[in-house]
Amino acid sequence: MTTAKTNKQNTKRLSPKWIFLIVVVALYLSLYFFQADKMLPILNSYLKLLINILPIFVFVYFLMLLSNYFTDKELLQKHMGESGTIKGWAIAIIAGIASAGPVYMWYPLMEDLKNKGVKDRFLSTFLFNRGIKLQWLPILLTYFGLLYSIVLLIVMAILSIPQGLITEKLVSLSSSDKT
Repeated sequence: MTTAKTNKQNTKRLSPKWIFLIVVVALYLSLYFFQADKMLPILNSYLKLLINILPIFVFVYFLMLLSNYFTDKELLQKHMGESGTIKGWAIAIIAGIASAGPVYMWYPLMEDLKNKGVKDRFLSTFLFNRGIKLQWLPILLTYFGLLYSIVLLIVMAILSIPQGLITEKLVSLSSSDKT
């Protein structure tokens, strides 16, 4: 009984993301062998997309490299860890406003920061503040005026804090339900 139990524990199961990848590759291969004329435009489209986003991947990898080199784990845990400070909220808000590019390109960097001890509340606050786009500020001012624009941006930045707290609470509730 115990050897069967330890054998079960020692066998590694494929995670759902690997299963999905295997299924997608199998589907593409079968499509290639059975209907290559329909597969080639899809493959060409994929390669064009890959060539377009490859520089972004390189840029994010470079940011992650710099992040690993220059960020101090203890400093991150001090300001954006369990006992996050006002400085941590300010960092999350300012970094969210200053960030540019597609949001999905930030996910690997955010996962890296989470692994270094940054709490979900700060990551959520960062994402919420990505909605504040400084490059669109002239258009916002043109259509809505100075007062409205300033009030909107301040309210968005301030409300990102409760948004982060709510997100962290929901994540912790979700993870406690799984256990």
